[in-house]
Amino acid sequence: MTARPRSLTDDLGTAVHLQAPPRRVVSLVPSITEALAVTVPDRLVGATDWCTHPAGLDVVRVRGTKNPDRTAIEALHPDLVVVNREENRQLDVERLRTAGVPVWVTVIESVDEALASLHRLFDDVLDVGTPSWLSAAAHAWSGAAPLPPTRVCVPIWRDPWMVVGARTFTGDVLARLGLENVWAAGDERYPHRELAELQGAGLVLLPDEPYAFTAADGPEAFPGTPTTLISGRLLTWYGPSLATARAELTAAIRPAING
Repeated sequence: MTARPRSLTDDLGTAVHLQAPPRRVVSLVPSITEALAVTVPDRLVGATDWCTHPAGLDVVRVRGTKNPDRTAIEALHPDLVVVNREENRQLDVERLRTAGVPVWVTVIESVDEALASLHRLFDDVLDVGTPSWLSAAAHAWSGAAPLPPTRVCVPIWRDPWMVVGARTFTGDVLARLGLENVWAAGDERYPHRELAELQGAGLVLLPDEPYAFTAADGPEAFPGTPTTLISGRLLTWYGPSLATARAELTAAIRPAING
């Protein structure tokens, strides 16, 4: 049976016209790159330099999320380029579309949005159904919060200090774990703050990305405040890691709360 052209709308409501389910896909989003590589490895032909999972991924690299090499992307003749509103630039989306490249924009600021957006990508766009890891993730995040209410602060950069703020995927992950992000009530998604402002939380979580906090670089800035080094991938990625992130984060954070 010959596939018929379809017109779908991405997470921003923009129509994306496809002649058939895409067979050559470029991803400019690390989380989605991993999801594609695990689920439809034969269709992924290009990814950014920041796409580090799965290990050993062998596809054409098209530079970064904020400065993709559009010429290299076009040379791959993709049926679809997948981007994210937060991670990628609208300018690149517009220029790729002007060049005739179909672009699918995802919008993911919560766990529910991640589950819904990825379901649409794999089921509606790629026409491969719901991956088993995505079903497992939906089940894993459906339960009650596993941790006791605790005020937390999550720096993502230092010098200057930046923290996770309002309307972010990471903030929703924290809330679903039972944690209270002290900066969730503001207007900024990733506000700059003075170090002294960050020292009143009950617990400081120090991820290894985008800034690579380590035992020797981070905890010393918070004397008297419990700190925990945490996987940034578990806090910020919404691909296959979602299936185990809830349990792994709970196991990593609970000891610091219990003292």
